Amino acid sequence: MAVVLDLLNNDSRPRHPEKAHRPDQPMLRKPDWIRVKAPGSPGWRDTQAIVKENKLVTVCEEAGCPNIGECWDKKHATFMIMGDTCTRACAFCNVKTGMPGPLDPNEPEHTGIAVAKLGLSHVVITSVDRDDLADGGAEHFAQVIRAIRRLSPGTTIEVLTPDFLRKEGALEIVVAAKPDVFNHNMETVASNYLTVRPGARYFHSMRLLQRVKELDPSIFTKSGIMVGLGEKRNEVLQLMDDLRSAHVDFITIGQYLAPSRKHHPVVAYVTPDEFKSYETVAYTKGFLMVSSSPLTRSSHHAGDDFAKLKANRAAKLGC
Repeated sequence: MAVVLDLLNNDSRPRHPEKAHRPDQPMLRKPDWIRVKAPGSPGWRDTQAIVKENKLVTVCEEAGCPNIGECWDKKHATFMIMGDTCTRACAFCNVKTGMPGPLDPNEPEHTGIAVAKLGLSHVVITSVDRDDLADGGAEHFAQVIRAIRRLSPGTTIEVLTPDFLRKEGALEIVVAAKPDVFNHNMETVASNYLTVRPGARYFHSMRLLQRVKELDPSIFTKSGIMVGLGEKRNEVLQLMDDLRSAHVDFITIGQYLAPSRKHHPVVAYVTPDEFKSYETVAYTKGFLMVSSSPLTRSSHHAGDDFAKLKANRAAKLGC
């Protein structure tokens, strides 16, 4: 489990200074259906070596993803660009909070090299929020996309971006670089935003996803939420309707797991049957692809899911 100090990097400074003085939250006992294998396989070590060699950051490590052992064993990694420090302080997130350093001009090239070395058929590129940058880091995203296209031309690219709040023209820069999938996570239902995602705005995020389709209808759009944060079922169904109104193709739904006692508490562990019910409802609402399970994460099985997504679109269009 992560704690408030940054033990990932042997750093005694607070990882979450804005959370350090919060009272400890209760920790519910994890149910039997949330169990993962500890990392350490030869494939995991090979992936770790390539990541470290190219001085890259992964959300797999920084966010404490429970699927890191499985994904890295298969040489799948989600690269987190623009540093390891976020300008936001979302109540659920384990990524460090603070003032980030300058962008690394070599990062796009290094990312492309790592993707090529890992032999990835599909890669997910995400980032911290960079509210300190005039474009929110949009041009850096575009540079990374272009570097991967050049160094690993057979790789399909999925971006998982921030909301680019108050960054006029930023979204257009990323869309113009033509990622295959544009993902922006809603994270939770509208009523939770003030407590769970206070730096963001629900309808801005929804509009961002809608705008991608307006700019380039060929790009697949995707969004994810966590459950177990105190939301009601009808709120999740309303969020699904809002995403479909924005023509989003793919929704992921996973269980929220609190990184520490200083983060938002887990209000409930949603059962596998409830996740299956959400999946069934989401398909009836018209999503091309749905991933709904306790351990679902935005980039988990992203490559396999992308292949299914393309096939489902082709079938719908009668191609």
